[in-house]
Amino acid sequence: MWDGIEHKVDVSLVCETRKRQVGKKIRVLIADDHELVRYGLTALLSSYEDIEVVGEAANGRDAIDLCMTQQPDVVLMDLQMPVLSGFDSISRIRELLPSCRVLVVTTFGGNAQISRALRAGATGYLLKATLRSELVEAIRATYGGERKLSPEVAVTLANNFDCRELAPREINVLQLVADGNSNKEIAKRLGISEETVKGYMKCIFTKLDARDRAHAVTIAVKRGILNL
Repeated sequence: MWDGIEHKVDVSLVCETRKRQVGKKIRVLIADDHELVRYGLTALLSSYEDIEVVGEAANGRDAIDLCMTQQPDVVLMDLQMPVLSGFDSISRIRELLPSCRVLVVTTFGGNAQISRALRAGATGYLLKATLRSELVEAIRATYGGERKLSPEVAVTLANNFDCRELAPREINVLQLVADGNSNKEIAKRLGISEETVKGYMKCIFTKLDARDRAHAVTIAVKRGILNL
């Protein structure tokens, strides 16, 4: 369970893992589409003797390829990546390289994005706004077998623990609503009846505890369900 900032694994396992890691640098791969972000993270991490930056990737596909050639211990992964999204990249990296741990580093703190990243296989989730004080500790903790969440992320998950997720079709309908389409227009675009659209909207209102269409869109954007 994600019941706090950190989730400790078996103590004996962690101790044994750390014994094997003594004298070994933590190999880190940085995956972010912004060059300045990559440069800043590389400069910061290079000042620590126990961390070695082994590569930088500007898109999700390159991140996967570099993981296979560089075999990093920890990947710092942004979610908004070109070519292949951070979510898909995480899933693929964890599939191809199970020993590699992926620490999400992003500006997006909506519970839908957090949950999706964790389901994809992320072993931690940090917000860029808190990086300076948390990043190095989070890398070390992740490498040592722990899970790491920013405090804000942990609170978001706790506050939305019992929220019901929207089905893919409901998200599709709500996206069309956000784009300014009427129920009649949505029905025509999706090839369904207007009554079916109304039924979807009723379910959406219930799941999001929304008063109306505008409120539903606002909630969905805040939770990371929609990106406008």
